[in-house]
Amino acid sequence: MLKQISGHAKLDFPDECCGIILSDGEQDFLRQCTNIQNQLHLEDPSVYPRDARTAYQIDPKELLEICKESEAKSRPIKAFYHSHPNHHAYFSEKDKADATMWDEPLYPDASYIVIPVYGGNSEEQILGNIRVYTWDLNIGDYLESEIESSDG
Repeated sequence: MLKQISGHAKLDFPDECCGIILSDGEQDFLRQCTNIQNQLHLEDPSVYPRDARTAYQIDPKELLEICKESEAKSRPIKAFYHSHPNHHAYFSEKDKADATMWDEPLYPDASYIVIPVYGGNSEEQILGNIRVYTWDLNIGDYLESEIESSDG
């Protein structure tokens, strides 16, 4: 799964990639999403000052379809992922703001995977620097967590 995500990040470079992982508990299902940030930026740069090189916005139609699939097939959202082109992997203040509403997680059971990708990175370099963040109920914030190994 991480190799597929890494490939998506390299393919979309120098823009941020984004996607969602669903899981039925036995198998994971990767859903690559369209980053519409460039479109939003072009339509209204005062509201969306960042372009896709430094931000992502999952296409709302795709997000809705994935949420429907999640519910219909009993495959909860396990994780969201996005890349940081030409930057290391960290959960930025913008990432946190996008993942929460009123200081509460929008998807409390989902992790957030951040993939650093630079021009010319090898897959091993990317995979060795991926970071995962999960909501910690005790402190009310996202903390870096271990990457879960899966054959899905």
